[in-house]
Amino acid sequence: MGLLEKTFLGLTLQQWLITTGIIAGSFALLTILLRFVTKRLKKVAETTETRVDDLIVELLSNTKPLFLLVLAFYLGSLGVALPKATLRWFNLIVVIVSLLQAGLWGNAIISFVLNRTVHRRLREDAASATMVTALGFMGRLIFWSVILLLVLDNLGVNITGLAAGLGIGGIAIALALQNVLGDLFASLSIVLDKPFVIGDFIIVDQFLGTVEHIGLKTTRIRSLSGEEVIFSNTDLLKSRIRNYKRMFERRVAFSVGITYQIPGEKLRHVSQMLRSIVEAQSNVRFDRAHFKEFGDSALVYEVVYYVRSSDFNLYMDIQQSINLEIVKQFKQEGIEFAYPTRTVFIQHQGTE
Repeated sequence: MGLLEKTFLGLTLQQWLITTGIIAGSFALLTILLRFVTKRLKKVAETTETRVDDLIVELLSNTKPLFLLVLAFYLGSLGVALPKATLRWFNLIVVIVSLLQAGLWGNAIISFVLNRTVHRRLREDAASATMVTALGFMGRLIFWSVILLLVLDNLGVNITGLAAGLGIGGIAIALALQNVLGDLFASLSIVLDKPFVIGDFIIVDQFLGTVEHIGLKTTRIRSLSGEEVIFSNTDLLKSRIRNYKRMFERRVAFSVGITYQIPGEKLRHVSQMLRSIVEAQSNVRFDRAHFKEFGDSALVYEVVYYVRSSDFNLYMDIQQSINLEIVKQFKQEGIEFAYPTRTVFIQHQGTE
């Protein structure tokens, strides 16, 4: 009997050599073919607007060499009769590696769809991008859980008992992570109910700033002084939030005090003067101007108007113009502004 006819593990040396050659050749051919197709398709995808070829490139890029090696072993085993024990273990390895590769492909599909949806949502509604990210995380978690259960099932693990154990363990984990889960569901509530979105200017208690990020656990706000203020989503929903971005017009009320020495005939003229000054401004809706009260050291007039914009800088520009015009016209009319004063009356009593 020649050397090639000797038997090892149920196969002759010649069969082993042929099988090894088929495996090595198949692996090399599959690797070269994968790289060639990926490279060519990537160039084509860069010149087209369709997203299907981009997805295919992403799937090919996530194909691992281990999967190609197992596929090459499978092709090499077709021409030989392996022992039953070896064949059983080999089939188990093929199934497990295939499931893991399927998991990588599925994860790539979820990431591809998620990224595309997030980019589209950012243009339409920035806050909904957070919801898509959260749903993508939950989708990945469920998908990989199914892959893990299938792997364990092929390994002979009783997944029914495992599922029951995971249910009890899940309750314990949920109790331990109730704060994290609370923030997660609070994030979904923010995204679905939309009390604010990215870019809104909000005030929470004594903190105020522009919303920069709505995450799964926290929301980040850039304050007016420049620092980043981070809120837990749960605490944020428990707070009173004032959203200035959704303010269609701003109500402004201010007071002007004039001296008690003003002539009586000018008292009525002051209200009309204040009204004319306010109505002369653009983007303004006048409400009222009244002689409000007798102050300690001034006759107080109150003016109320609305700025037809939520822009704070525009409001300040309008108020500045009104103030300058009030100073100008009061000076022309000889009306003096009041300032805190105190008059002391001294009574002299005669002596006997």
